Amino acid sequence: MTINTPYGHIGGEHAIRLLVDRFYFYMDTLPEAQGIRAIHQADLASANSKLFKFLSGWLGGPNLFIEEFGHPMLRARHFPFKIGESERDQWMLCMNKALAEIPMNPTLHTNIQNALQELATHMINTDETYD
Repeated sequence: MTINTPYGHIGGEHAIRLLVDRFYFYMDTLPEAQGIRAIHQADLASANSKLFKFLSGWLGGPNLFIEEFGHPMLRARHFPFKIGESERDQWMLCMNKALAEIPMNPTLHTNIQNALQELATHMINTDETYD
């Protein structure tokens, strides 16, 4: 584990697994997240595994997603799903709750949160006001 990366600073594999598990717990249980839960398969195991692998590399750890699936091409991979501001906000609600449970430096927390917000906004592929 490289300590000088966000991956290392938040606790490596264990912390990323906890983050992803908590994220999907919130997605699966929060009424406010029903919209994004509905666009996932009934069994969240595959989504959980892919998000863990993606975040591992994205945060500076092992590039597990790239090794298995190639370049993430996140927008292209999410294009089949209608993602608007509501879906982005639901995703961030779950992620913010999960992030709050991972002990880390407050500045790092803010930086990761902001970067994920930008990433989630980049996934928007529909304008809800015209649908």
